[in-house]
Amino acid sequence: LGNEVNVTLYSPPLPEFDYSMVVIFLIAVFTVALGGYWSGVAELENLKAIASPGERETRWKKEENVTFTPVTVILFVVICCVMLVLLYFFYKWLVYVIISVFCLASAMSLYNCLAALIGEIPFGQCRITCSNKTIEVRLIFLAIFCIAAAVVWAVFRNEDRWAWILQDILGVAFCLNFIKTLKMPNFKSCVILLGLLLLYDVFFVFITPFITKNGASIMVEVAAGPFGNSEKLPVVIRVPRLEHSPSTLCDLPFSLLGFGDIIVPGLLVAYCRRFDVQTRSSSIYYISCTIAYAVGMVLTFIVLALMKMGQPALLYLVPCTLITSSLVAWRRKEMKKFWKGSSYQVAWRP
Repeated sequence: LGNEVNVTLYSPPLPEFDYSMVVIFLIAVFTVALGGYWSGVAELENLKAIASPGERETRWKKEENVTFTPVTVILFVVICCVMLVLLYFFYKWLVYVIISVFCLASAMSLYNCLAALIGEIPFGQCRITCSNKTIEVRLIFLAIFCIAAAVVWAVFRNEDRWAWILQDILGVAFCLNFIKTLKMPNFKSCVILLGLLLLYDVFFVFITPFITKNGASIMVEVAAGPFGNSEKLPVVIRVPRLEHSPSTLCDLPFSLLGFGDIIVPGLLVAYCRRFDVQTRSSSIYYISCTIAYAVGMVLTFIVLALMKMGQPALLYLVPCTLITSSLVAWRRKEMKKFWKGSSYQVAWRP
């Protein structure tokens, strides 16, 4: 054989485009559109309650929304930065904390989403009384089902062949509930939140490789999981690559989209929908912002395919949605109202 033996391994390249991107696109746009619409429905019910004194107290008791102010927006971004850095340095311990929080939050979110649907069904409303409170039996079974779904995912979360489906269902429910629950009071708060998170996303994807010892992006490494760690963060939408290739024989590579890339623009879409309801503007803000989000997603995938490296999706989603919303408000001569928000909505009448 001689004194030297050369061994070469051949790895066929992955295809430029994979159909999993289409699935992620549909999931993301569907979640943002539905979350915005649900927020608008809640806003319409609130305005009807304000106009009807008899319903006001009952509606306020049911109201579970949290309103973001500029101060809480800045605090929220700071917390995100601290959590990401802590995850980078203490991943193997904190990943289990995130998994536990995700199971609890996703079970509650799935319950809220399905309960809203079940509430529209006029039959099967038998109740039981416990401690002077009446509870619908179907809601008890629904709560058991949601808890069971979260537990099943937690037990089989590393089963790549099918657990991603359950993770995506729980993730969509989490994002929907988040978009509906968190209210942006005005466009000013939206600009502050989306602008700061855009800088946060760009810094931790593009700038941190110049800081870390191994030259890795903190955001990408935390999202994909450090090398050698089998546990992955559940705060992403995961879809396996659908294009057949030799690499799928030994491994099942996934395309990922973080929850933040759905929730953050989704909060702006929800604000646009609520503004439509308040001003009776026939959904023009909501529809245009949703279309802008879809365009931003397509742009993200194009750049991802061309550069062949992880991209901060907010770099493309934030400008698309903010600029589109601003142009619609400017064209309709409503920029002042759109910027300041809902200080005038008390005058709404059915």
